[in-house]
Amino acid sequence: MIINTGQRTDIPAFYAEWFSNRIKEGFVCVRNPYNPNQVSRYRLDPSVVDVIGFCTKNPAPMFPYMDLLKDFGQYWFVTLTPYGRDIEPNVPDKHRLIEDFKKLSKIVGTDSVGWRYDPIFLSDRYTLEYHLNAFGQIAESLKGYTETVVISFIDLYPKVRKNFPEAREVSKEDRLKLGKEIIKIATECKMVVKPCAEGDELAVYGADCSGCMKIEDYEKAIGKSLVVPKKKGARAECACYLSCDIGAYNTCMHLCRYCYANAKPEVIYEQHKLHDPTSPFLIGNYMDGDKIHEVPQKSWIDLQERIPGL
Repeated sequence: MIINTGQRTDIPAFYAEWFSNRIKEGFVCVRNPYNPNQVSRYRLDPSVVDVIGFCTKNPAPMFPYMDLLKDFGQYWFVTLTPYGRDIEPNVPDKHRLIEDFKKLSKIVGTDSVGWRYDPIFLSDRYTLEYHLNAFGQIAESLKGYTETVVISFIDLYPKVRKNFPEAREVSKEDRLKLGKEIIKIATECKMVVKPCAEGDELAVYGADCSGCMKIEDYEKAIGKSLVVPKKKGARAECACYLSCDIGAYNTCMHLCRYCYANAKPEVIYEQHKLHDPTSPFLIGNYMDGDKIHEVPQKSWIDLQERIPGL
């Protein structure tokens, strides 16, 4: 099966010690965000967990614990954007992040790490020309360290509107202009552009619009075929295979203004105070009334796969 860590928060950046403790103890407890007393308990055992998916803006805090992950399949997305602290207050220096991306790629391999350049929005400071220049510089730096770059344009979810009221949708004209040039730059750097939940409008320019985290991507990362249960994407326009996320909303301390998963900063700070690196839960611990559901788990690796040529 596949365990994901990055749909609700950034575990490598802020909760690496906690996650390492979960790996050591072999299980993790996850509260249902809509019914907190419903708790899912997952085994973190490579005999049943085929891949762990990470999505982070800062992989470095996990580096001391990478040996704990060596028996698990892994796929990492690392987000590198051109925004300053006016938009991403607590994201580390981008030049350092580029070097950390390279280090991660050397550890897990180019098939197991992708670059996310998203979400894209336009403003007086972050113009179309600014984006193309920044994208080109980052792409050139990451050339040879990944073959995948995911892009998306800002979606104005309710939390985004509250935390970033001046944000505006990117027009179709600008999406096409940016997309066309980004694809051209990425191709020159030996990368495939995968738009995230953006339809197929960029396919004509060479983008792979079939999904940014498909089963094929996991299979390529681990070098094995998977037989998986049918599952819908996170939203109607999403073709990705996302399952079993162990994070929690309102816990990412990056405080990016475009984030769909965070409420106001004061809520995040209060939640963060409840984090205990030794707890089975990312936030808090067991509570009265908890109903623990032991999630049935098994490996999805296709044991019947034929060896080519035999």
